[in-house]
Amino acid sequence: MNQQEKVYSFLKNLNIEYELYEHLPIFTVEEGEIYWSNIDATHCKNLFFRDKKGKQHYLVVLRSDKQLDIKQLNSNLAGDNERLSFASPERLMKYLQLTPGSVSPFGLINDEQNHVVLFIDEDLKYAEKLSFHPNINTLTVVVSQAGFQCFLANIGNRFQYISIENS
Repeated sequence: MNQQEKVYSFLKNLNIEYELYEHLPIFTVEEGEIYWSNIDATHCKNLFFRDKKGKQHYLVVLRSDKQLDIKQLNSNLAGDNERLSFASPERLMKYLQLTPGSVSPFGLINDEQNHVVLFIDEDLKYAEKLSFHPNINTLTVVVSQAGFQCFLANIGNRFQYISIENS
């Protein structure tokens, strides 16, 4: 089963309805804006981090129109003794079985050990619909807020909403 089929199967098993949109490969938010203009949803940016020692990994999800202040993130999540940095493509593959450009919360389906901690921009709590890649960057999946909450309740990974100020 390929990556997107895993996502569709997971969502169907939870009775989560979704809309699917096909497009050319998207590697950046700027590229995505071209294809997202007619999609009624809050579009998300997904960033994969590791701690200084590489023992803990984090997926940070925020609105696509926000810029993340990594210093603020370090301060809020890791404290003064730890620094977060972007995880390598090898770590992304190891923990989420994803390649750069395809990162999304749906990658947590592949994290059978529930190693990755998910941090979500609290502004996303108020979005009626959210869009993510279904673990491949040639498609966009839109789910309702209720559907996303159901996904989070069933994924098994720790997650927390955090305040992310636009830098």
